[in-house]
Amino acid sequence: MRKTWRIAATVLFLIALIVGATVGDRLLAVSNEARDHIRVYTELVQVAHERYGAEVEYKQLVFASIQGLLRTLDPHTSFLGPRAYTGMREKQQSSFFGLGILVSSRNGMLTVVNPIEGTPAARLGIRAGDVISSIEGEPTETMTVDEAVSRLKGPKDTQVNIEISRRGLPKPLKMTVTRAEIPQTTVRYSHMLDDKTGYIWLTDFNRSSGQEMEDAIRDLKDQGMVQLIFDLRNNGGGLLDQAIEIADLLVPRNTLIVETRGRDQREIQPFSASGVGADLDLPVIVLVNRGTASASEIVSGAIQDHDMGLVVGTPTWGKGLVQTVYTLSYGAGLALTTAKYYTPSGRLIQRDYSDYYDYVTADTSDFLADLESTENGSTTHPIFFTDLGREVRGGGGITPDYIVEPDTLNTFEQFLLARNAFVNFAVDYIASHEIPGPQWRPEPEMLDEFERWLIEEELATAEEVSEHLGEAESHRYLETMIRSEVLHSEFGRADQHRAIAEADKMIQEALRLFDRAGELRAQRERLDHTPKVEGIIALE
Repeated sequence: MRKTWRIAATVLFLIALIVGATVGDRLLAVSNEARDHIRVYTELVQVAHERYGAEVEYKQLVFASIQGLLRTLDPHTSFLGPRAYTGMREKQQSSFFGLGILVSSRNGMLTVVNPIEGTPAARLGIRAGDVISSIEGEPTETMTVDEAVSRLKGPKDTQVNIEISRRGLPKPLKMTVTRAEIPQTTVRYSHMLDDKTGYIWLTDFNRSSGQEMEDAIRDLKDQGMVQLIFDLRNNGGGLLDQAIEIADLLVPRNTLIVETRGRDQREIQPFSASGVGADLDLPVIVLVNRGTASASEIVSGAIQDHDMGLVVGTPTWGKGLVQTVYTLSYGAGLALTTAKYYTPSGRLIQRDYSDYYDYVTADTSDFLADLESTENGSTTHPIFFTDLGREVRGGGGITPDYIVEPDTLNTFEQFLLARNAFVNFAVDYIASHEIPGPQWRPEPEMLDEFERWLIEEELATAEEVSEHLGEAESHRYLETMIRSEVLHSEFGRADQHRAIAEADKMIQEALRLFDRAGELRAQRERLDHTPKVEGIIALE
C-alpha cells in the first residue's frame, strides 16, 4: 500500500503540474528542470510520511500539497477529490435518482424546503416543513446536509426508509420511498407576477437550462406576458454552452455574446447569437446581486451591452475565469483556468484577485465606494460603451444600471427564520383558520396571535417580542413571511413567491422601471433598422 501511494503521489503531482500538456493518458515531455523539482517533491512526501511525529497518509499529503500548488495560480483553479468531482459532474446533469425534495438544515434539523411535483416524495404526501429525523434508522441530527442528501440518493427503483417528524403529529411517520429519476430543474420559478409581467428565476446553468428557459418564455408569452423580470440573483453560474443558449434567446441575432481570451492571440474565441429559439420581443429587466457570478455575468453583461434590457440590483461577484475540467487518476479532477471572459463591449468580467483576502471578503459597499471615487479614464473602473452609447463600467463584474440594495434582517428576524418559526406557525394557523383563496391576506390580529405563539413555544420572551417586533417594518416582514408560508402550504410555490415578491425591493423597483426598459428597447429596435453608411451606424 505504501508503494502504491508513493507512485500515486508522483503521478498526481505530475498531472497537476503539467496538465496543460495532457492528452488522454499520455504526458508530453517535461524539462530537466521540472524533473529536478518533481524529484525534490517526491522526496519531501516520502520523508514527511516516514518521519513525521504522527501517522499521516500519502493521500493526505498529496491532496494538501496540490491545493497549495493551485493556490498560487488563482482563486478558481481547484483540485477536486473523488467525492467533490463526482458531485460536480452530478450537479451538471439534468437529472438524478432520488426522492424529489429540496432540503436544508433549520435549527439543526434536516428540513424539507419543498417537495417537487410529480416525484415520489410529493406522491407520498411529504410537505414543506417536514423534518427527516432518520434515514435507514440513523438519526439525521449528526449528518451534514450533503451527507444526508447522498444517503437519500441512489440507483433507480431502489428503496430508502425514512422517518418524518411533522408538527401536530404525536409520532414520526415511517415511510419507504422508491427512488426515481428526478429532473434537476434550474428554472426554480416561472409564473406571472401580474396580468402582464412574467417572472423567471434561474438558479444555475446545467445541461437542461437552455431548454428550460426557452420553454418558460414560451409558456409565459402564452399567458399574456408583455414584460419579463429575469432573476439571476445568487446564481453562481455553471456551463458555458448553456449561458450561450440562454443569451441567444435574449440578444439580437449575429451579435457577440461573450469572448474568451487565453494566453495569446491564437486563443481568442468569440461566441455569437444565432437567433435560434424563442423570439423575446419585449422589455427585460435582469436582477443581480453579489451572488451573481460567471455564466450569470455573461448573460447579464450581454443583455446590458446590447441594450436589450436593464440590469437592476447590486454589483455582481466578478468571476470571469474560464475553467477547463480535466479528469485525473483515482476519480479526482482538476478545474484549471485556461482563459478569461469578456463582455461584448470589451469588459473583463473577472475582478482583481491580487489580494486574495480582499477578493473573498470585499462586499458591495466597498465596490460602490471605490466606483464613486473613480475619475473618468481610471484603469480601476474604465469606461466602456453599449451599442447605444451608454456608459458602462469595467473593473470586474457587472455594475447594474440601477443600484438597489436589499432589505436586511435584524438579528431576531434571522433567529425566527433559522428556527423554522414561520413554517411552524403557518401549520398551526391553517389548522384553526379558513384560507379562502390565493388572494387571502391576514387580519391585523394575526400578528398578535403570532407573538403569543412565540411566547407559548418558548422561542421568545414577552420582553423580546416587545423589543424586536414592535416596529412597523418588522410587522410588514412578519406578515409577508407568514402569508407566504400559508399560501405555499395551501396553494403552492407560485402563490408563495407572489406574496414574497410584494416585499422584495428589487422586484418592486423593477416593476417601476419597465417604462425606461421599454424606451431602451425601442431605441435598440430603431438602431437595428438604421441603415449603415460606409460601415458606420448613425445614432440618434
